[in-house]
Amino acid sequence: MKIIAIGRNYAEHIEELKNERPSAPVVFLKPDTAVLKNNMPFFHPDFSENIHHEVELVLKINKEGKYIKREFAHRYFEEIGIGIDFTARDLQDQCKAKGLPWEIAKGFNGSAPVGEFLPVATFKDFNDINFHLLINGEQRQKGNTSMMLFDFGVIIEYVSQFFTLKKGDLIFTGTPAGVGKVNIGDRLEAFIEDQKLLDFEVK
Repeated sequence: MKIIAIGRNYAEHIEELKNERPSAPVVFLKPDTAVLKNNMPFFHPDFSENIHHEVELVLKINKEGKYIKREFAHRYFEEIGIGIDFTARDLQDQCKAKGLPWEIAKGFNGSAPVGEFLPVATFKDFNDINFHLLINGEQRQKGNTSMMLFDFGVIIEYVSQFFTLKKGDLIFTGTPAGVGKVNIGDRLEAFIEDQKLLDFEVK
């Protein structure tokens, strides 16, 4: 499986990082070794002093497809979950300043904790899904899919032009504002609506 992630998909997050607003989805990849399942702890790497949390809704692809039209995109996922796109912001800033790729800041081991998934029948409207992140019991991020620049259909249509989607692939759909540093000892809890689907510690 592969992880396809979308950057700069919430306007307020773009503003907080002072990035340019994109005209098309910003796409990057994480390797399968980035996945962290079953609420296993995230071990803070020694190579970064500024690991940021980015909570995101995650689509689990259920069948193979490419060049998928937006109106058929809903046929390619049956579950929606939540995950964290951990980012070594210091490494990313260094790479961006030199015009270099920044995979090492996004794709390192354990950088994609993923929680439980819910069947799509759980949701009445894909454009009105609430989700949020608590750290040590305090809300740090809150989002709603209505705030996305590019919705699920647009994302799948766009990325499937370049990458054949396969069963088991995960698509991280972007993070809302409120990203920030995590520290050893932090407890992260991620929710879709009021249902907790991810709960782990930083060690």
